[in-house]
Amino acid sequence: MTTLPGTTPTRTPAAPDGPATMRAWRVTGPGEPADVLRLDEVPVPEPGPGEVLVRVRAVAVNFPDVLLARGEYQVRPEPPFVPGIELCGDVVALGEGVTAGERGLAPGARVVGSAIGVLSELAVLPAPAVHPAPADLDDAEAAALTIAYQTAWFALHRKARLRSGEHLLVHAAAGGVGTAAVQLGAAAGARVIGVVGSPAKVDVARAAGAHHVVVRGDGLAAQVKELTGGAGADVVVDPVGGASFEQSTRCIAFEGRIVVVGFASGDVPPVRANHALVKNYDVLGLHWALYQQRMPALVDAAHDALARLAADGAVRPVVADVVPFEDAPAAVQRLAGGTTTGRLVVRVAG
Repeated sequence: MTTLPGTTPTRTPAAPDGPATMRAWRVTGPGEPADVLRLDEVPVPEPGPGEVLVRVRAVAVNFPDVLLARGEYQVRPEPPFVPGIELCGDVVALGEGVTAGERGLAPGARVVGSAIGVLSELAVLPAPAVHPAPADLDDAEAAALTIAYQTAWFALHRKARLRSGEHLLVHAAAGGVGTAAVQLGAAAGARVIGVVGSPAKVDVARAAGAHHVVVRGDGLAAQVKELTGGAGADVVVDPVGGASFEQSTRCIAFEGRIVVVGFASGDVPPVRANHALVKNYDVLGLHWALYQQRMPALVDAAHDALARLAADGAVRPVVADVVPFEDAPAAVQRLAGGTTTGRLVVRVAG
C-alpha cells in the first residue's frame, strides 16, 4: 500500500536481518523549523508496490521544508511527520512491481529522488520519482539536482521555450532555483541578467554564469531596459513574487514570457490581464510536481538532459554548506531566514 511519504511508517522492517528502527527528523506541530523539528527513533519502512527503499546519503534543504514545518505548504501531513523532499542515496530494496535494473534502480545503485519524508536514515519513494545519480556530481551536489534544476528546466524549455540569444531575467539568482536557471540559461545561449537581494550575493550569481547582476530595488525595471537596449527581458523566471513580479511586468519585452515558479517573498501578486494584453506578454505558472504526477516521461527526459549537462560541466549545483544530520533543524531555519546563497545540504551518511 502506498502511503503519503512523511507519515510515520507502519510497515514491517524492509529486511529481517536489518535494523528494526532508524533515526528521522519529525515535525511535531506547526512552527519555526528550529522549534518544531525533533529527532526520533522510528520503524524502518518497507517499500510497497511501485516503491523503492533508499538508504539516504544526503538531503538538500528546500523552502517547502520551511513551509511544511510552519503548516503552510499545500500538502499538510498530520504531525508528527518527516519533512525533507530531495535526496541522494543508495537503493536498498524494491517494492512489488519494480524490476531490478529498471530505470537504474538495482539494489546498491546510487540514486537521486524527491518525495515528502526523506529527512531520515532510510526513506521510501515512488519508483518514478527516483533516477540514477550523475556520476560527475558528489553526494551533496547530486542531492540538490532534482527539484531546483527540474523546475528551472521546465520553466525555460517547457514553458518559456527559451531561444539562444534571448535576454533571460532571473530573480533570486543566488538561490537554489535561481542559480539553476542562470546555469541552464547560459548553457542554452541566453544573455542572462541575474537579480539578487543584496550586494553580498552578486558574486554567487555571476559565478553561476550571469552576464549581468543587479541588486533588487525600485530601479530594477529601468536597469533591465538599459541592459537590453530598451527591448526588455524576453523571459523571466520568478520564484519570488511580490514586488519582483511587478518590476518584471514593467521590463518585459514584446512577446515576453514571465514564468512564475514560487512566492518566496510571501506576497502573491495580482496578474493584471489588461496590462498583459496591452504589452502583449504571457504569464505562465509552473508547478513542477504536477509533471512528476501526470507526465513522468517528461521528467525522465529532463533528468537525462541534466545528467548530460553535468557530465559536460555546464551545470553543477552551488552547494554553500553541508551540515551533519544532527544539525538539520538549524539548516532549515537558516533557509527560512532568507539570507542563504546556493544550497544547504544535510549529510545523513557517508
